[in-house]
Formats: sequence, structure tokens, C-alpha cells
Amino acid sequence: MTDAKDERRPAGELEASVMAVLWAAGAPRTPGQVQMGLGAGLARTTVTTILTRLHDKGVVERRRQGRGYAYYPVQDAHGLTARRMHVELDRDTDRETVLARFVAQLNPDDERILRDLLEPGER
Repeated sequence: MTDAKDERRPAGELEASVMAVLWAAGAPRTPGQVQMGLGAGLARTTVTTILTRLHDKGVVERRRQGRGYAYYPVQDAHGLTARRMHVELDRDTDRETVLARFVAQLNPDDERILRDLLEPGER
């Protein structure tokens, strides 16, 4: 039988959970407050490490609070998704091909939304 400690969650899942707590809070939160919000039995040091990594990635900002920091998201969930899309686009040197393939793979509803956003005067 596997010990619960051996069943590690992927870092992306933990980061997403921490971001969900920060977005729901609507105000800066210390690692201890985020830990309580997660209610997942994570050590405060683990939560601090996740918050530090998110800060290093530019996803959260922090301000001094006592001897530590309180963290808050830089963008809402939609803004973060858009940022990730830009990061992926920036990884390739042939932006035109990447964008063409992206558009070619859109479903009709998403294609209509994109057209409406790019051509606002033609609605």
C-alpha cells in the first residue's frame, strides 16, 4: 500500500491551487493564510516555496508583512491564460506559422469570437 506522503501532486497542480486561493481571497495573503485556504495538509514551507516560485515567474507580487511577505496575483485567471499563450508564441521564431496553425485548429465558435475581436467595426 502506498503511503500518502509518497503520492506527490504535480507542481502545476499545486501552483493552480495556490493561485485559486489567492484569487478567491481578493487581498494579499501570507503563506500561512494560503496554507489554511488550501486545507490540503501541505507544510507551510511547501506553500512558501510555491509562492516564491510563482513570484520568480512574475505571476504573483509580494509585499513585506512583518518578517515575511504577503502575496497577491498580478492578473486574474483569464489574464494569466493570455500571458501563457504569449509565452508559448514567443518560444517560436516563426510566429506567422504558429498563429496560422492555431487559427486553423479553432472550432467555429472560437473562430467567430476571434474574428469579432479582431474586426470590431464589422459586427
